[in-house]
Formats: sequence, structure tokens, C-alpha cells
Amino acid sequence: MERTKRLITLTLLLLLPVVHGAAQDTSRVRVTLPEVVITEKNPRPNSTLTQTPTQVADVERLERLGSTQVADALRQMAGATIKDYGGVGGIKTVSVRGMGSQFSTLTIDGVAVNDCQNGQVDLSRYSLAGASFFSLSNGQSTTPLQAARAYASGSVMTMETREPEFDSLPWHLRAGAEGGSFGYFSPTLGVERQIGTRGALSLSGNYMRTDGNYPFTLYYTGSKEDSSSRERRENSAVKTATLDANFFYSFAPRKRLQVKAHYMQGYHQLPGPVIFYRVVPSGEHTEERLFFTQTRYRQTGTHWDWQLLGKYQYAHDLYEDTANNAGLILNLYTQQEAYLSQGARFHTGNDYGDWLSITASADESVSRLLSNLSTHNDVTRESLQGVLTAQYEVHLWEWLRGLQLNAHVLGTFVQDHERAYTGVRPYVHASPYLGATLTRGMFTFRAFYKDTYRVPNFNELYYFTVGRALRPEKGRQYNAGVSFHTGTQKLSTHLRHRIEATADFYRNRVSDKIIAVPTQNMFIWSMRNLGEVSIIGLDLTASYTLYHARRQDFRLDASASYTWQKAVDITDPQSKTYGHQIPYTPRHSGGASLLATTPWVTVGYTLTLVGVRYSREQNTYSTWMEPYADHGITLSHDFDLGKATLRLKAQVLNLLDTQYEVVQSYPMMGRNYRIGITIET
Repeated sequence: MERTKRLITLTLLLLLPVVHGAAQDTSRVRVTLPEVVITEKNPRPNSTLTQTPTQVADVERLERLGSTQVADALRQMAGATIKDYGGVGGIKTVSVRGMGSQFSTLTIDGVAVNDCQNGQVDLSRYSLAGASFFSLSNGQSTTPLQAARAYASGSVMTMETREPEFDSLPWHLRAGAEGGSFGYFSPTLGVERQIGTRGALSLSGNYMRTDGNYPFTLYYTGSKEDSSSRERRENSAVKTATLDANFFYSFAPRKRLQVKAHYMQGYHQLPGPVIFYRVVPSGEHTEERLFFTQTRYRQTGTHWDWQLLGKYQYAHDLYEDTANNAGLILNLYTQQEAYLSQGARFHTGNDYGDWLSITASADESVSRLLSNLSTHNDVTRESLQGVLTAQYEVHLWEWLRGLQLNAHVLGTFVQDHERAYTGVRPYVHASPYLGATLTRGMFTFRAFYKDTYRVPNFNELYYFTVGRALRPEKGRQYNAGVSFHTGTQKLSTHLRHRIEATADFYRNRVSDKIIAVPTQNMFIWSMRNLGEVSIIGLDLTASYTLYHARRQDFRLDASASYTWQKAVDITDPQSKTYGHQIPYTPRHSGGASLLATTPWVTVGYTLTLVGVRYSREQNTYSTWMEPYADHGITLSHDFDLGKATLRLKAQVLNLLDTQYEVVQSYPMMGRNYRIGITIET
């Protein structure tokens, strides 16, 4: 404890002079450059110019395509593998480039979403409504000033809240409702209000419920050539309610404050697996409550930028199984986390641009997990992370113009405190990063190396396991790629078009992979560092945009992605699983979307392709999972009502009624329908 306090104090003291300089510099900017106005408050990254492969999704476009959840956006992105346990409310996690879900981080307005219990985020809990954009960055995000925690992951999902803009009216209202198959119903209501000339407040709420009892075909043999029966999913009801409040305030054009509060309450029934000859009954359900409030303050200047982030999070989860043979199972978990991050950035900002940038950030968090279990019912984790980054862009020699070099080192210090056990050693590690980009005309070449370090979570160390001598997982990421972008080009007097494409080859290695091994029975497990995984792959993306320069009602957007990935176990050459593809990771996957806007109707089409996968470490016929293609189509039209806009939408999901499984024994929904209406002022 004392060592942690000393490290935190030292880090903050080191940053104080930098922050003081940032404040002084910003005041000078206000005097000497009064004409500077920031028009885009949270600029989205340019996917063809970033050093780490970054895919950006426009939320308005996703809504037209019928995609409303974070998982929906990720399905169209190269390198992302979604694990979906079926149904509207099924748990959804993502593994990017074969590294596992716990190597990915979701940030909302610059603050990472954290779960100290299992280390992964259920993407079904987060909607894209109210966001300005969503992006996926392999390696790390390229945001100029970000928290140290954002550097610690193998991939970063970034979501920024849309800030209200006001013209003639000082307020906006948005109300809508969606209904569909299997008892799906979801109303929403949102209000935005201007506060003075510098502030804005937005409030939104959403409720969703569904029976989730959809039909499926149960085949009695793996070949699907013998007898079968028509069954229906049971114990699949979902009810969730969310409330969001956002406050924005500008003290000056370069001093901005953002405060967010989020509350979610949910009830999820958990359907059991479907096994040959029988449907396993399930009496499982979860109840969850999540609340967090966070603050971001940014101050920018000619040479200095400063950022302060703070967050408090409370989560309560209940898991109950009333159909277990051993009797009623009731598990209760309560998480709390306090988080603080401070960062400062120096950049040259002269006639040559920001050719030199140096950033320092320090994060501190304290997480506590309480449970009703007889052992390990009170665990606390203190974490300290600090990062120092440098970016240099060559301007001195003509033949090297456009070359940008980046480097950083991230320090991690984690200490656990647990009542039933003393003497837990801290986790300490330094993670380096090196990267470069070179731009030549329409082409940008990029490469990076990154070291990633993941500390075992509370489930792996303390709950449902025996043995606690675990080493953290270590990841090494290599990437080399090229992007192509034409910019906006003129086709005719009124037609314009734009083409973008990327190709990235990568190699990842995960060592000391944590594997669960059963011991006495299926309820007691031993967590061991047994695994090592080698991953090589290729990501390809392409997009095309065609639009009319004078008419907003004529536009065509098309995009496609493809991933080839070989992710194999290289732990033990004598093992039966050596050289086998890791579970649920397809060799081939991809997606495509098409959005056509016309004066009469807007048509959105999505396609998800997933190749052969295996459900277990050993690749055999019994663990083989069929490839599948999922099609969806959405039709919508906007009606101009003067000061308001009315939108009608109709959607068909799984258009061809394909029966498939993302996770073995958990069948997905077949063809289903939704209709929606939204009015917005």
C-alpha cells in the first residue's frame, strides 16, 4: 500500500509542472489567436492515415442499416470475431485478431469500461444511440491525448457521445418505438436543451423487452441428414432499461467540460444449451444494475494540451439457478471502482505543423469486489499505470517528408488485497511500442510493434478455482500495412465519388495463456499458465461513396471487409491440439454493407460471412461448426413535417432464415421482423 501511494504521489508531482505550463499557454492562446474556433469537438480518426489499423463507423449510417448495438457495428469490421450466445439479450463479446475478449477495451468519451470480476465487457449492454461515431483500432487508438489505460489493451473500441447543436430552437425532442418478432418492443425518449450560450444538456431513456422464445430445428445427428424436430427456445426473456444524462460546457473555445451519468437495470433469462436428442431445461437468470458517472475536462493551446478524467462505477449482479441438480445456486456480486486519469501533451504547432509531440499520462484506480461466497468475498485491487509517448514527423529532408515515427512505454503496477490470503505479490511490467507511417500521394504505409500485458482477473484468481500462482498473459503484436484513398473526386458536373481501401498483414503471439482445467469435478477448476497461441492474418477493407453535390437525397455508400486468420495452439508439440485452430476463430470471415439513399426510400443491406470454426481446442469432426451467411435488409423514409422529421423503418433480419450457431448448442434466431417509428425536432 505504501509503495503504491509513493508511486502515485511521485507521478502526480512530475505532471504538475506540465499542467501548470499547459494552463499558462492556453491563456496566451486566448490573447494572441482570438480567431481560432474548434468546429469539431471530438474529431473522428481518418482510417486511411492512422498508424494503427482503424475502422470507423458513422452512427447515422449504422442506424439506416438497422444496426443499433456495438456488436452490430463490429460484425462489419475486419479482424473482429463476435461470440454470441443467441437471442436479443444474449451475451456478446469480441475477440480481435485472435487475442481473446479480455485484450479488448471499450472507451466511452475517453474513459474505459472496466469489469474487474471477469475482465471482459458484455457488448449487448451498450447501444450506439446518442453516439457521434464508433471505431475499432488494432494495437491502440491514435487519439493525440488519451488515458494510460487505453494504451494497455491489444485493441480499443472508441465511442464518442454526440454533442447537441442548436439553430433556431433551444431544444430538441426525439421519441420513437420499435416492435417486432418474439415479443420485441423498445420505446425511446430523448430531450436536448441549450443552457445559455456555452452549455448543453441531453437526457435519454430506453426500455426493451422480448420473450425471446424463437423456433429452431433440432437435428438428431451431426450430419443433419436424419430425423429432426421443430423446437422452441425457452427461458429467453429479456427486460432492460437505461437512462443517460450528458452535460457539455465550454468555458472558452479551448476549455471544455463533459459530464456523463449512466444507469442500466436488466433481467436476463439464460436458455440452456441444445444437445442432440434433448433440449436441456434451464432455470438460470441474471439481474444486474449498473451505474457510473464520469467527467472529462480538456484544455488545449498552441503548444500544450491537458486532460483530466474521473469516474465512479457501481455494479450489482445476481445469478440464480433454480434447476440445478445440486440445489438452488444464488451468487451475488457487487463491484465498485474509483478511477482518476491526468495527462498533458506538448506539441510544436509551428509553420511546419505538429512535427514533435510528447505526451505523459498517469492513471490510478481502486476496484473492490464483494460477494456472498464463503471464501474470497472481499477483494480489492489497486492499479497504477503511466505512459510516456513521443511522436516525430520528418520535415527536414524532402525525400523523407510524410514520415512519422511514434514510440511509447507503458508502466503497469497492480496490487491485490484479499482478506483470506496475505502476501499477494504485485504485478509490475513495462510495455514498449514502436510505430511508423509514410505517406506518398494516395498511399500510406504503416507498421508497428506492441507489447501487451494482461493481469489475471478476479474470477481467474479467486472464484471457482484452486491455485493462485498465475502469471499474467503477455501479447506481442506486429503489423505492416498499406492504405489507399483518392479523396473526393469529380465525376461530372454534380456527381462526386471517393474510394478507400486498406490491407494489413499481422502476426500476434500470446504467451502464458491462462487455461481452465477441471480437477475434482466440473465445479472446481484449476487455472494454469499452459497456453501459447500464434496468430497470423490478413485484413482487407474497401469502401466506395457516390453522391450528388447539390442533393442530399441521392447517395450510395458501399463497404466490404475480409479477414484470413490462422490462430493455432503452439503450447506443446506432443499435444493432440498442437497446430490446431483455437476455438471459435474462423480462418475466413468477412462482411459487406450497401446503403442507397433516394428521394423515395433508403435501402440498407448487410451481409455477414463466417467460415468453418471449431468449438473445442481439438479440431475434430465432432467439434466442427458449419460456416454461415447472415443477410439483413432495412427500408426507411423520412417525412418533412416542417419543424419536425418523421422516420418510418421496416427491417428483416436473417433474411434467408438460415439456422446457425455462433456458440455451439446455442442456436441463433431465424428470420425475424421489426418496424419502427421516430419523430425528431
